[in-house]
Amino acid sequence: MLAGRRKERVEEVAREIGELAFAVSADVSETSNISRLLEQASNRFGGLNFLLNNAGILHAGNAEQITVDQWDQTFNVNVRGVWLLSRAVLPQMREAGGGSIVNMASTLGVVGARNRAAYAASKGAVIQLTKSMAVDHGHEHIRVNAICPSFVDTELTGRVLAQVSDVGAVRKERTAAHPIGRLGRPEDIAGMAVYLASDESSWVTGAILPVDGGYLAV
Repeated sequence: MLAGRRKERVEEVAREIGELAFAVSADVSETSNISRLLEQASNRFGGLNFLLNNAGILHAGNAEQITVDQWDQTFNVNVRGVWLLSRAVLPQMREAGGGSIVNMASTLGVVGARNRAAYAASKGAVIQLTKSMAVDHGHEHIRVNAICPSFVDTELTGRVLAQVSDVGAVRKERTAAHPIGRLGRPEDIAGMAVYLASDESSWVTGAILPVDGGYLAV
């Protein structure tokens, strides 16, 4: 099941996947939406054993520039949404005999960056929530891990780049920060998510896994 606020976008991805996938329009920061998501997932699949928390927003700015509304929106989606969905799936995962929760964090939850005060703080919170839930629920065979991408070419990063005066220069600077010599692609991250969803990672929990082209090694 693919969930997102833009139904047409998730429906497009569901079509790419094929008949096994279906799309639902939902805002993960709203508790009523989450109840509906879980009900639909249970009705369609008969249970639930994997959750990928991938919803996220980014408002650029330092601590003075970020508005209260931007701060609250960032934490509502990036942290509150992760917490609400993660706790909501626990009963179904227990019933299934275990499960895997994967949270999309960021390298900026590990190290800071200019003009990312709210975003970096929110991703740091996701990392600590991941570790705490891994400790709390490991005995139930429920694993909780986080992926920390660096700069990946997505719609989100495209919107951020659109706000700068010299996009080419910024892309060049960001690329140079990665020893592997290029920016990330969505498929670079997808492989790690598939691994963490599978039984191949059955002894992996509480891990904060950089998939970052070497960004954190510099």
